[in-house]
Amino acid sequence: MGAGKILVIGSINMDLVLRVPYIPQVGETLLGSSVKRVPGGKGANQAVTAAKLGADVSMLGKVGGDEFGGPLIDNLRQAGVDTDHIELVSEASSGLAVIQVNDEGNNSIVVLLGANDLCNRDYVKAHEKLIEAADIVILQMEIPYEAVYEAVELASKHSKIVILNPAPAPVSIPDDVLGKLDYLIPNETELQKLSGLPVDSIAAAEEAAKVLLAKGVSSLIVTLGSNGSLYVNVNESVHIPACTVKAVDTTAAGDSFVAAFAVGLSEGKNVQEAITFATKVSSIVVTRAGAQTSIPERSEVDV
Repeated sequence: MGAGKILVIGSINMDLVLRVPYIPQVGETLLGSSVKRVPGGKGANQAVTAAKLGADVSMLGKVGGDEFGGPLIDNLRQAGVDTDHIELVSEASSGLAVIQVNDEGNNSIVVLLGANDLCNRDYVKAHEKLIEAADIVILQMEIPYEAVYEAVELASKHSKIVILNPAPAPVSIPDDVLGKLDYLIPNETELQKLSGLPVDSIAAAEEAAKVLLAKGVSSLIVTLGSNGSLYVNVNESVHIPACTVKAVDTTAAGDSFVAAFAVGLSEGKNVQEAITFATKVSSIVVTRAGAQTSIPERSEVDV
């Protein structure tokens, strides 16, 4: 069965990755060893993942009229994403992340939202028909909250499956928004911030998830890194272990998990089957360097 229609609404960035011997201190000038220009952004990473896994994917987002805008759209199109509704804003800069990576693999990141910050409520409302045409709508928090909340409202109005990946995590999400979500997919840090409870074990994650269930969320899937994930709803709590692999780069692990889960649902898998599928996809991603460059083709997953 082919995958159903998925709409991703979110951020599109260009990542500038600088290799440095160590992270410089204030006032220090340091010679780097290399620089790479790599397409990124949580929304774009999720759209590319879903497309490479065989889904029919459209994306809503904005890029700037600088040297990055055109290539960012081209990159999405080449991956198989429908980019017809992505807006190029000539007077804005594209979203940009400057990432310094030291010899130990640790990093420091500065993000400029650029055109992503122009994804407002009106932009989302203008594309209501695109939301209506989708089966599943995926959202993150790298665009203005008003746009995210409007998208949740419209997707719920049209009875779509709504998936929110609350990253970067806000301090809180309005209860009326939480009540319209089918799946909230936070990591441990995001769950801790949203629930106000420590998340330092699987049992603690379950208790924190219950706080958000009480606010109206239908189901949570908490990603736990090497500990796998936890699926929680009012009726059950199920721990799904991670695949055992040697991780090289975890940059796009969360984004690939979210997108692969959506693809699984769109193909008729039940929730636990979709989580198992997503776990396999993200386990491949972490064995490779880079964000979108680490995302597997469907043929690599179905083996």
